[in-house]
Amino acid sequence: MGKGIGVFLGAAGAVLAVDQVTKTVVRAIMEVGQYFPGPEWPLRLHYVTNTGAAFGILQGQLAFLIFTSLVGMAAIAYYFFARQAGRTEAVALGMMFGGAAGNLTDRLRLGEVTDFLSFPHYPSFNVADASIVMALALLVATHILPRRREMPGPGRVDGEEGGD
Repeated sequence: MGKGIGVFLGAAGAVLAVDQVTKTVVRAIMEVGQYFPGPEWPLRLHYVTNTGAAFGILQGQLAFLIFTSLVGMAAIAYYFFARQAGRTEAVALGMMFGGAAGNLTDRLRLGEVTDFLSFPHYPSFNVADASIVMALALLVATHILPRRREMPGPGRVDGEEGGD
């Protein structure tokens, strides 16, 4: 786990740093509600704030969201240390941890989360949100999908045909 902790902390720190820098820049150069380059573009900046969670749920539930962020971060850290995660898993878990830390930082400092990336007909989001989703996809791709291929087929007994 020696290298794994560095990978985990590196991924978490990178996501947290990029998330906070991008949010700071957006808050400095844009006004809430502003689009750039314009609402007709497929991907644009749209500066909004969110006092709730994903998709605008739990609006105004700051204490609850801070508590659940801390619980989620503790669960991610516990899982990382308990599993003795490999490199890919350490990156994914670090990305999740950094994303949770980024949005928690906004909630603690500002009482709301800054969102600014936007696709048409989809709520705005930020680097922290994107990182969490990408990390989840990475975990699914590396842990769940390979297991489906290893499942015994007709006429096979689990454990047959060589193992690790």
